[in-house]
Amino acid sequence: MELPNLNLKGEKPLDRLLSNGGFCAIFRRIAVIGDSLSSGEFQARTENGEFTYHDFYEYSWGQYLARMTGSTVYNFSRGGMTAKEYCETFADGQGFWNREKVCQAYIFALGVNDLIVRKEQTGELSDVDFLNPENNRKSFAGYFAKIIQKYRQLQPNAKFFLVTMPRSEDESENAIKKSHAELMYQFAEKFPHTYVIDLYQYAPVYDEAFRKAYYLYGHMSPCGYLLTAKMIASYIDYIVRSDMDAFKQVAFIGTPQYQEKIS
Repeated sequence: MELPNLNLKGEKPLDRLLSNGGFCAIFRRIAVIGDSLSSGEFQARTENGEFTYHDFYEYSWGQYLARMTGSTVYNFSRGGMTAKEYCETFADGQGFWNREKVCQAYIFALGVNDLIVRKEQTGELSDVDFLNPENNRKSFAGYFAKIIQKYRQLQPNAKFFLVTMPRSEDESENAIKKSHAELMYQFAEKFPHTYVIDLYQYAPVYDEAFRKAYYLYGHMSPCGYLLTAKMIASYIDYIVRSDMDAFKQVAFIGTPQYQEKIS
């Protein structure tokens, strides 16, 4: 029997693209906080050439991930979502702060609508009150951190994965995406049990050739969402293999058996 490779010297997070979820499957309950790209949104075209937009959650990368791993994956997402709307109305309205939906892992994929579409400022770490999220500044950084903080209050020992935005040919957009990625790394350093899924650095460039293969108009095609699921699962597998000790108690998250440190 060939064991999974734990010797990661020289390996990059997406060198092994998995179809079975790998060690991502250790999480039996996962929540995906995101926008249209996390909701399996497809664009259709009317006879008049106008675009219509449709969230097909069964085609989301989160549900592809669920089918790969056999885990329960919640779509805490909707097309057009921003961190501000998530905090102020959406999560409350959908019951996404409810304790019965608490998970072992949370994957955050927000920022496109905030920073690229609405052209808001990224903000900075100083926008966050790490003792009281209600005092966070009303910036993308403040709202995004508040989402993390509220889920950490519900499940402090859960694992949190922050997804950066892949690059394209547009260098002005890439500069915004880079600032977003830098903020994700700052949050990962500040919050316990928090990791970055860095698609900005390690995913393929989403250029014309990529879009021709994996997009349907301005959003992904079914193949694109399946590819994204493989990248997310493979990256989490890489993170787990990089620090096996940090994930030994995943089954105990949310139970009295969990210990902050294994003696």
